[in-house]
Amino acid sequence: MAAAANRPSTSTSADRGVYVISVAAELAGVHPQTLRIYERRGLLDPARTGGGSRRYSQRDIDRLRRIHELTEAGLNLAGVKAVMELEDEVARLRRQLNDVVVEAREAVERVHRQYRRELVPVKQTPAPYTKPRR
Repeated sequence: MAAAANRPSTSTSADRGVYVISVAAELAGVHPQTLRIYERRGLLDPARTGGGSRRYSQRDIDRLRRIHELTEAGLNLAGVKAVMELEDEVARLRRQLNDVVVEAREAVERVHRQYRRELVPVKQTPAPYTKPRR
């Protein structure tokens, strides 16, 4: 699964490809050839210019740093890809869960508002005093 497929649908400045490969490699602390390898393995999917040059975003740089953390921890690239796909899936599911929670809260509020409109105040008369039994 390519990295771009896991990005949220709304574009932010973190998603805009601005770094050329040499700058991205320097920011991530790797050789430019490493970025090409990661792309071939499906770990990265940088934006492309009209001429086909790669442009890396801040999100890509963050992803490169995460790849580095995982490889330093002893994972091979297949393991890194599996972990990152699972992390992307967890993030997607959390967003989905948050959306469902918001919808549920809004539904509860709508029901409560409906009940409040339907309630009719009843004038309460005080209950007569009765002597407690012993």
